[in-house]
Amino acid sequence: MRLSWLRSARAEDRFETWITQHHQARVLAGETTPVGPCPDESFLRDLARKSRRIKLADPRVDHAATCPTCMHQLLGFRQKIRLRRRRFEVAGLVAACLVIAAIIAVAHYGMQRQSPPENMAVVVRTVNLWDAGTYRGEQPGQLQSVWLPATRVRLEIILPRFSPPGQYLVAVTRDQSGNGVMAEGSATALASGNKETVAVDLDLQEAKTGQYFLSTTHEQDQASYYYPLQIK
Repeated sequence: MRLSWLRSARAEDRFETWITQHHQARVLAGETTPVGPCPDESFLRDLARKSRRIKLADPRVDHAATCPTCMHQLLGFRQKIRLRRRRFEVAGLVAACLVIAAIIAVAHYGMQRQSPPENMAVVVRTVNLWDAGTYRGEQPGQLQSVWLPATRVRLEIILPRFSPPGQYLVAVTRDQSGNGVMAEGSATALASGNKETVAVDLDLQEAKTGQYFLSTTHEQDQASYYYPLQIK
């Protein structure tokens, strides 16, 4: 039923279009007799725009519909209106494309900043905390001559003895209170013999040379330990 209705509506639209074009051809050929004087140009412009201010009962509408001079102007105004609308549509489409392109470019740039190129070298380092003291909070353990380079680091940490298994958060901070996090990563500790080790990726490319702290936090009991660290 719906398909037959659509076909009927399309046939009716084609018929009305044919009547309109046939009538316009007769008017432009001078085969009709207009009544009354020609309206001014502003009225014809409003009529071409199908302004709601114009009432169909206005006698100037009948005149414009039967006058070859007015009909010629009316068709010209309608053509200009169509061209202007097309320009606006094209301009809007171009603006939308530019906005989308800008969003994609910004997102791509952000992803590049957050995710360094895969071909960038990753330095592998191991930090042995097995014999380090396990002091909580602001009391750093005894860790001598430990340093990391200011680049991407694959860091493997041998946790202090008696460290529980589970998930650990590893971070490089500016102080031993956990402030000024430069990089962090989370991983599950793996048993290696009687030792627990955790491996994380740290991006230290923006870190400046100086003294920092390496912290490990057991995510289950939130126990944090800080160890002196130097970045070169």
